[in-house]
Amino acid sequence: MSFASMLGGLTENKVRFVVVGGLAAAAHGSSRVTNDLDVCYDALDSKNVEALATVLADWHAYPRGVEEGLPFIMDHRTLRGAPILTLTTSEGDIDVMDRIAGIGAYAEVRKHSERIAALGVSFRVLELPSLIKAKRAAGRPRDFEHLPELEALLALRKKAR
Repeated sequence: MSFASMLGGLTENKVRFVVVGGLAAAAHGSSRVTNDLDVCYDALDSKNVEALATVLADWHAYPRGVEEGLPFIMDHRTLRGAPILTLTTSEGDIDVMDRIAGIGAYAEVRKHSERIAALGVSFRVLELPSLIKAKRAAGRPRDFEHLPELEALLALRKKAR
């Protein structure tokens, strides 16, 4: 898996997205390891949906955890039909979402993001306070377990100001 190649592929194909989840947390200093790329994308723009679908199809995206060989077509209709897709690809695992719990759809997520340069790519990540809010709103045990570290990082950041 290469986050650099995945982020590069998305940006080269002009997909509008914001990195959320584990990689966003790592960008803010989290020590937790993540095995997939989580992105929120602009689902209201048909060209963006088509661009994302094309990239995912080129990466041979297939639903994670589903028996191989079942019919699956990665196209704009697939993206439009599912607010969240957890996929495995030739580049690595990726979760694509059209909205983030506690934040909203892409337009709102983008307002609460910042541009960073990492892994040789410039991309947007969800800002730390919003990432904390999203993890809390998601309500999953693994997200709750991550909150103390993220809140400590936020407190350190505020203290440094």
